[in-house]
Amino acid sequence: MVLLTLLAAITIGVVRARNLFAVVVLSSIYSFLMASVMIVLDAVDVAMTEASVGAGISTVLMLGVLYLTKVEEAVPAHTPVLPLIVAVVVAAALLYGTFDLPPFGIADTAVHSHVGPYYLSNSIEQTLVPNVVTSVLASYRGIDTLGETTVIFTAGIAVLLLLRGRRRDHSDSDEA
Repeated sequence: MVLLTLLAAITIGVVRARNLFAVVVLSSIYSFLMASVMIVLDAVDVAMTEASVGAGISTVLMLGVLYLTKVEEAVPAHTPVLPLIVAVVVAAALLYGTFDLPPFGIADTAVHSHVGPYYLSNSIEQTLVPNVVTSVLASYRGIDTLGETTVIFTAGIAVLLLLRGRRRDHSDSDEA
């Protein structure tokens, strides 16, 4: 509950902050706390990914972007009523979607009684990979993993192209 309370407080801080440096720092803290939540939930692989990508690489990239841009956010031209309504509707839809989920922590859910045992008994035979986690990520969920990797790669290329374009603008003005 402490971690969730801190996450909520940092979320409010991110929404209220107008200084973009403060937003980047708070976002990094948020990612670190989410990694801590994942460790509490025994999802260490997700926690390591969140810590390295969310709190690490994203923070460094955003600080680099802040170096090239302004630190203060522009004053919004419109009131934030419409985005607030959209956020409330999306939150309500997500909460509604949780009503059919089984209670947290029970062992007789479908994933524990059907999917998990299937992977444990058939993964080596079907994938020829001795590690069950690797066989699930690389074979059974290979398309999903490839999609995630593609998204991260595309985002990295986009950031590099944006930074390259900004550097070219500086060199053009220095020569003139």
